[in-house]
Amino acid sequence: MKRIAILRHLHEHGCFLIREGAKYSVVLNPVTEKTSTVPRHNEVDSNLAKKICKDLSIPEIKGK
Repeated sequence: MKRIAILRHLHEHGCFLIREGAKYSVVLNPVTEKTSTVPRHNEVDSNLAKKICKDLSIPEIKGK
């Protein structure tokens, strides 16, 4: 799954980027005050995408 698709899904559910690191981007869900990291690779494993959504308490990404 493309990294940009994951970030778009997170943004659609109210999450936003806190900071960018060398290897990871840190994302915050302001409703639950939970954070998660998204690796800065072009492709992210679908199981990792599910875990990021679970960490942020938002619905899983539909599709691939």
